[in-house]
Amino acid sequence: MSIHERLRSTDAEVRRLAVIDLPYCDDEDDVAPWLVAALADTDAAVRAEAARALEGYEEPEVLAALVPLLKDAQPEVRDAVAQTLAELKEAGSARYLVPYLTDAEPPVQAAALRAVKALRVEVAFEPALAALESADPAVRREAVGVLGYLKKLEAIGALTQAAAHDPDAEVRRVAVGALGFASETVEVSVHPALSRALHDAAWQVREEAATTFGKLGTMLGQADLVDAMADDYWQVRVKAARALGKLKARAGVPALSEALQHPISNLRKEAVIALGEIGDPRAITPLERALADADPDVRKLAKLALASIQLNGAALAAGEAS
Repeated sequence: MSIHERLRSTDAEVRRLAVIDLPYCDDEDDVAPWLVAALADTDAAVRAEAARALEGYEEPEVLAALVPLLKDAQPEVRDAVAQTLAELKEAGSARYLVPYLTDAEPPVQAAALRAVKALRVEVAFEPALAALESADPAVRREAVGVLGYLKKLEAIGALTQAAAHDPDAEVRRVAVGALGFASETVEVSVHPALSRALHDAAWQVREEAATTFGKLGTMLGQADLVDAMADDYWQVRVKAARALGKLKARAGVPALSEALQHPISNLRKEAVIALGEIGDPRAITPLERALADADPDVRKLAKLALASIQLNGAALAAGEAS
């Protein structure tokens, strides 16, 4: 039975398997029309497979048939369409999604926002900003993602509000991460939200806040990051250590030195790296002790950190002498 005969079979399972096989047929030059036709199949599983198989196709006729299936009656199909649309690369594809960015059905709106995010199109800004008021957390999460990708300073106020006050922890976490594009001109307004996030009830939000402080490169967060080195979750401490190193925050040396005694080796590694990046001579003694650490990676990193500190010291001394 040929692939085209299988696609026309009265057996839905035969049609579904034919859709899966179609892209791999050597004698089939253009499979898109057949996959588009399968999007109208009476069986949801066939429609879902066709939607998945169309990933990477951005021809107008494909998108015109695919995007309306965001409102398919079956969740399986909607999920497959959303996944395929999330891989769109061409900014021009956004015009097919715009009508759905304000859809009354939260799953449809969330999927459209998710799909348009990576396209970074200006037309998505206002719908995403408005979507932060949605009662559905999935919509708000996707809206935050769009705003973070667009990197418009006009969104800072809304993102700081979401980071500090959204009732959904994942929305807060994503909003905290989105604030990483903030510039020096808005650091003062962003700092309170990130500081609050470092004390959030959800450790994932605290972890994201430490990471964002490091991305911003702001010295305003040093004291907050030092406090975070005492967090109950070692995952948060790891990100705080990494941020302190990026910031070359000398205020973090005591807390980082103490972290060299922590039972989690990943934290000890990050603390060693951070101490080497900071380059403060106060770290020499703790790092020398780390040369006997049970983890070989910690020992190797401690050796490198010590060499870096000694090199920096020599350079400083030479500069002063000249």
